[in-house]
Amino acid sequence: MKKVLLVALALLSSAAFAEEAAGAASGAGNVNLMKAAFYFLAVGLAAFGGTTAQSRAAAAALEGIARNPGATDKIMTPMILSLALMESLVIFTLISVFLI
Repeated sequence: MKKVLLVALALLSSAAFAEEAAGAASGAGNVNLMKAAFYFLAVGLAAFGGTTAQSRAAAAALEGIARNPGATDKIMTPMILSLALMESLVIFTLISVFLI
């Protein structure tokens, strides 16, 4: 995880340094670059948080089913609903980034 964050930080900072070296005439380019960087950071954090929450929810549901196989029907429906809600938050973040 640390390696992924370091690579993302290096990529974002390299674009900022490249634009600064090019000598942008106005500050609008830097503002747009920072917007893009934070939008991609928001999508990355949403995807990471969503997948982490989904994996924990699925693990808890499967553990519950393993302990009590008779409760499969009672566990499966809320799990699917919660997974769908978690995924919708990630999709909402992605759509809001594209709209902004």
